[in-house]
Amino acid sequence: MADLSLKVPENVPGRFYVDATCIDCDLCRETAPRNFQRHDAGRRSYVARQPSGPEEHAACLAALEECPVEAIGQDGG
Repeated sequence: MADLSLKVPENVPGRFYVDATCIDCDLCRETAPRNFQRHDAGRRSYVARQPSGPEEHAACLAALEECPVEAIGQDGG
């Protein structure tokens, strides 16, 4: 489970976030490309845009559920 206290600073404010346990596997960026981007210097993903509408929300939930290290959370406020 993602840890809110490890939330990476690149995340935009909102419900979904990526924490520092991200291993840069690219799965979230493939699953929800409108919402997740890669931070090249940090070699990790982050939430670049919170979901807008049910389709993007479903894609973000799929990314959360499929993340191999559970680095995506949805309690970011």
